[in-house]
Amino acid sequence: MKMKATVHLKFPSEKQLGTVLHSLKPEAERPATTRSRTRLKKENRFLVLSIEATDTIALRASLNAYLRWINSILDVFDVLKTR
Repeated sequence: MKMKATVHLKFPSEKQLGTVLHSLKPEAERPATTRSRTRLKKENRFLVLSIEATDTIALRASLNAYLRWINSILDVFDVLKTR
């Protein structure tokens, strides 16, 4: 059975959204494992993160990884704002 999750994340600007999308694109195109597949797309100021996995463990691992990466990128934006 395939497991699926879709997350819509709203960004404060198109520029930030574009940077996040560009940063995550290589990982989505060449995943480390065949147990999950990720699609990223832009809808207005939303990043749509869609993950399909072979099992719930792979789904959770992929979802956690992408959300952590996105959070890290947003943290970098915050640091850059203060400089």
